[in-house]
Amino acid sequence: MPDHREEHDRSTGPVPEALAPEALAPDALFHACDTALLKFDSTDELEDLERVIGQERALEALSFGIGMPHEGYNLYVLGSTGLGKRTLVNRLLSEESARMPVPNDWCYINDFDSPHRPRALRLPAGVGQALRRDMQQVMEDIIGALAAALQSEAYRSQAQEIHDEFKEREEQAFAELREKAEQQHVAMLRTPGGYTLAPVHDGEILDADEFAKLPEDDQKAIEAAVEALKRDLKQLISQIPLWQREMRERHKELNLSVSSLTVDQHLGELRTKYGELPAVQAFIDALRKDILENADQIRSLGEEEGAGPNPAGQAARQLNRYKVNVLVDHAHTEGAPVVYEDNPTYQNLVGRVEHTVQFGTLVTDFSLIKSGALIRANGGYLILDAEKVLSHPFAWQALKRALRAREVRIESLEAMLSLASTTTLEPEPIPLDLKVVLVGDRLLYYLLQEYDPEFSRLFKVAADFSEDIRRDGDTTVLYARLIAMQQRAGGLRPLSRDAVARIIEQAARTVSDGERLSLHMGGLDDLLREADYWAGQAQASRVEAVHVEQAVAAGIRRASRIRERVHEEIVRGIQLVDLDGEQVGQVNGLSVISLGEFSFGRPSRITATARLGEGEVVDIEREVELGGAIHSKGVLILGSYLAWRFSMNQPLSLAASLTFEQSYGPVEGDSASVAELCALLSVLADAPIRQSLAVTGSVNQHGQVQAIGGVNEKIEGFFDVCAAHGLTGRQGVIIPASNKPHLMLRRDVVEAVREGRFHVYAVSHVDQAAGLLTGLSAGEPDAAGQWPPDGLNGRVQERLAALARLRQAYSRPNDGDHRTL
Repeated sequence: MPDHREEHDRSTGPVPEALAPEALAPDALFHACDTALLKFDSTDELEDLERVIGQERALEALSFGIGMPHEGYNLYVLGSTGLGKRTLVNRLLSEESARMPVPNDWCYINDFDSPHRPRALRLPAGVGQALRRDMQQVMEDIIGALAAALQSEAYRSQAQEIHDEFKEREEQAFAELREKAEQQHVAMLRTPGGYTLAPVHDGEILDADEFAKLPEDDQKAIEAAVEALKRDLKQLISQIPLWQREMRERHKELNLSVSSLTVDQHLGELRTKYGELPAVQAFIDALRKDILENADQIRSLGEEEGAGPNPAGQAARQLNRYKVNVLVDHAHTEGAPVVYEDNPTYQNLVGRVEHTVQFGTLVTDFSLIKSGALIRANGGYLILDAEKVLSHPFAWQALKRALRAREVRIESLEAMLSLASTTTLEPEPIPLDLKVVLVGDRLLYYLLQEYDPEFSRLFKVAADFSEDIRRDGDTTVLYARLIAMQQRAGGLRPLSRDAVARIIEQAARTVSDGERLSLHMGGLDDLLREADYWAGQAQASRVEAVHVEQAVAAGIRRASRIRERVHEEIVRGIQLVDLDGEQVGQVNGLSVISLGEFSFGRPSRITATARLGEGEVVDIEREVELGGAIHSKGVLILGSYLAWRFSMNQPLSLAASLTFEQSYGPVEGDSASVAELCALLSVLADAPIRQSLAVTGSVNQHGQVQAIGGVNEKIEGFFDVCAAHGLTGRQGVIIPASNKPHLMLRRDVVEAVREGRFHVYAVSHVDQAAGLLTGLSAGEPDAAGQWPPDGLNGRVQERLAALARLRQAYSRPNDGDHRTL
């Protein structure tokens, strides 16, 4: 077969130097901080950072989003928890908002024509509360003034004059009718039931008998006079309600005149004070009209409540119609507002309409409208936690609707959902002009991009925070200044140079990369505080490296109960993992268990079996649905590798099975594929594997070993089990060579390697790993593609050839029977 490894020597001798595994020196296992770069004795000597390090890309995005005035350029700040995203966003927004004008106040006032539709009132900053106080004082003054004016002597005199005038008109009309009746010998008498007419002769009222004795002509004349007088009396009586109505109108005109004079007298100062605000003038006009229309009621309310200037109870509720409901007051605001809403429910975001109980019924008015975060941040910036917004019902839709319409419409959630039948309002929408900054993780950002078509139109700027920064001389010095700045900000003890170096090393350990430093400010602050605590316990004046080490160890100790229990089960033999000797088809793989923020490595036994088959490599974890997609992919690659390397000119007549022994949960990832391939090669070559070694690494179809995650935890996990069992000097771990930059192992592991009691090997090809595990050289193929028979690959090739011949033999016709086996 053609040689696919042209870079290797074609000889059949030992493994070339290029393929020899590398036993890593102790210095390669831990990327120590060069203290020569730290030219100080204590952090007291260092200045604060003038800029944020490592977040240049995010800063550019934030500056662009903050400065972009056009619609839709709201921001989504993405990154994991603890990066200091919100702190930095708050700082930048505070700096920018200080240069911006103070936004307007917003109030709601009553619409006297449509009380269920309150009107929004925009006022200059600080004017809202002043108007509210002035309006409250004016109403108190008007209530007292109206009561006083309508009880004054002048008012009573004018009212009495009107009453007397109409009384005199009535009496005069009756007197004239009485005089006319007397002229016609008829008396007009007043009775409890009204008026009656009776004949008169010689000044005496005649009864029926006496009237009958009069001459007939006289009777007829008197009867005709009575009938005419009756008509006049009826007409007079019908005129009385008209006179009374006229009197009431005159009284009303008098009341209006007195009330207008009183009200205008008190509103005049208000008009002068707010003369440059047309909206306030229009409100005063509407308020004046309503007060005059209800002057008697207002006066009576004041009298019912004790004629005092502070009406309460029912009177106060009825007088709410004249209040000013201040939603947002910027009297003491400097620059634009920066609002963070920690609990972005629908009502906290948009606002709400509250209700009160009145005679067992829920009622409301415009004075019970409360503002939400959108209105409080109007004219400035609103910061929200993306996950919290999405977790509250209706909040995300309400936020998008407000940003889309550029207005806030306060609606009762109960009424919107038809959950309650109560008095409700339809407040006038408030125009919206603000920037919304969502803070969340990356997964949420990309999910919203994928599944919410409106998201990308409303949040066009993504500020992606870096998780780490390249570690070099310059960044090491800057990181030391960052440590000093955080130490002073937290009011902690100063740190020595060695303590700073140890924190820098831990920052590299945090990101599992010796050539990078973590930018998680939350983790850095926690470490500084905990190290300061241990320095305090030791009564030290400053934090030393030993205190940082104590803080790191104590944190691991608090979280490591399960790790110790898992390792104990291996040492006790409950979980079967051999740490010495040799076995065919059995290898120690390494996995990482993550429990929150704490991760640890765990050795696991991986076994393989092989037999005659049709080229299938069975992943038992996948068959029982415990294997994840990535792990299953890794196993499928093994079959491709075997076919490519050993069966180019013959069918792969193999049936193999691979499994993690004593695995009772999901298995995911391809970091065990090198170990699984070595176990499979061991079975095929009948070559025992050293159990004193553990293997981690991913393999591709060409046998190259690829980097994996959690390399430090995996090495330390196997080391801890070996140390508990007893280090023999033969134990060690095989890792991908590409993981060497990531090594930041514990000091006890490094010391064990230094003393030769433990080993760490780096390999770049599966041949190297298999050679270490079996002690057999991989060998080199000849021009015909044949491997040396005494090498590992030669034995594998011969075994696969034997299986192919066996399969061919079974498939031949037998005694006329053409069935194949």
